[in-house]
Amino acid sequence: MNLVQDPWLPFRLKDGSEKSLPMSAIARADVVDFALPRADFQGAAYQFAIGLLQTVFAPKNQLEWHDFYEQPPTEKTLQVEFDKAAHAFNCMGDGPLFMQDFDVLAESKSTTIAGLLIEAPGGNGLKLNTDHFIKRGIGSVMSLEMANIALFTLQINAPSGGQGHRTGLRGGGPLTTLVLPQTPESSLWQKLWLNVMNRGFWSYPDPDFSSEQIFPWLAQTKTSEKKGSEVYAKDVHPLQMFWAMPRRIRLELENINHVCELTGLRSDYSVTQYRTRNYGINYSGAWQHPLTPYKWNPKKPDEEPLSAKGQPGGISYKIWDALTLTSQESGQECAQVVKHFYTLCDDFIGRQSEVPRLWAFGYDMDNMKARGWYSTSLPLFSIEPEAQEDILYAVKALHKLSADALWHCRSQVKSAWFEKPGDIKGDMTFIDLEFWQRTERAFFAAVQNIIDNAEQGEYRLKPEQAQTWLRALQNRVIDLFDEYALSELGNERSMAKRIKARQALTGWLYGGKDVKNFIKEYEIEMYKEMA
Repeated sequence: MNLVQDPWLPFRLKDGSEKSLPMSAIARADVVDFALPRADFQGAAYQFAIGLLQTVFAPKNQLEWHDFYEQPPTEKTLQVEFDKAAHAFNCMGDGPLFMQDFDVLAESKSTTIAGLLIEAPGGNGLKLNTDHFIKRGIGSVMSLEMANIALFTLQINAPSGGQGHRTGLRGGGPLTTLVLPQTPESSLWQKLWLNVMNRGFWSYPDPDFSSEQIFPWLAQTKTSEKKGSEVYAKDVHPLQMFWAMPRRIRLELENINHVCELTGLRSDYSVTQYRTRNYGINYSGAWQHPLTPYKWNPKKPDEEPLSAKGQPGGISYKIWDALTLTSQESGQECAQVVKHFYTLCDDFIGRQSEVPRLWAFGYDMDNMKARGWYSTSLPLFSIEPEAQEDILYAVKALHKLSADALWHCRSQVKSAWFEKPGDIKGDMTFIDLEFWQRTERAFFAAVQNIIDNAEQGEYRLKPEQAQTWLRALQNRVIDLFDEYALSELGNERSMAKRIKARQALTGWLYGGKDVKNFIKEYEIEMYKEMA
């Protein structure tokens, strides 16, 4: 089976049906999405297709990018280009195999194929019987197709895996951000092409498809047992970022008809085990993967930037600016595909009459343990790159006020619930989640106001707009407190405690120092007397 020539991934068509098709089917107008059985596989399929297009079919310039967005190539044209790199995408046979070690790893002990799944319990978890919520044995039989997408998913997200088992090029469990059309039923081609950058924006040497500089599995693995074996960005072709291979793995293919436990479908070729060895490619130094945002400490310019990672609490507007805006002063840079979109913005919106959205997804990892998978759609706005620094300053003011409001809300809920709230160490993130969700609409309305005002040269909210934002924040916080702290009457003593907590909260919301400063800065007339 060859991953760029044979049908292997399931696609969703406009009529709602699903069908396995060759990769060239991404050019079909009736293909609207992939149809993988797992969310992490779905995200990986997008990254596979985007990486493939960027590698073999990158547009020369902005004009060509627009031409192909509006009129995709034919399947035949695309297949001709894919065939140029087909030798790198074999997944059975004697030659180099996709994302698998050049060595057969014959001396390595076999392990269950379920180990490729990032959330699967590790050896220690199985030994100690601590796999209570994620059970052992998931995916213990996979079709060859699912084993390969599982392998790719692991390589691009690889968390720390014990001594010498290297993390991915972006670090373990990176966030991926993709630009997507507003309409979910847009063609898959448009969804993918929005994340392929033209060569005028991203300049790199013409790729040699026979080189391990792009596809590292085409040659002996550069192992990392010794110091000085690190691989830096300068050592390889930039396109290797899409095909980075930190783990040394060989699948054990069986010509046996089995039911794949992930899809429920029968397959002529199955995989139940794989072999692995540590000390694979050790990617080190400052990389800038095109699909991931980065952050750094602006006070320590010599430190390497860190990729954005999934965190407890999910993906909300509290990190929206870090996913979409670039600021040297704040030490943050959005993904290169988002920056590329901004260069297309005016022309794109003029032709399409809509601004795309941002899809952010990834694992929340605690070293080797997956705590969760997050996938969120967030707004994108038409923002000139040179205006981002000033807009970001105004956006961070909104963030600060909302974060302060959340802290006071959470603190007073604890005061209402407990006699000694300072001693309580339990998880209160459910309040955080509710807060971010309930204030999201008001936040993005305020951001739109800032961007609209910036077009007139004023990079801030107008007084009435700032008042609307503040009032929405106050109302949502009070509602949240009342639901969690006043939903039951209780006894007289507990009610007195809860009323006192509510008074403290409203005192801050309408007269706290941070609120007063916000009122003063934005000259909000309604509250000037309090300020």
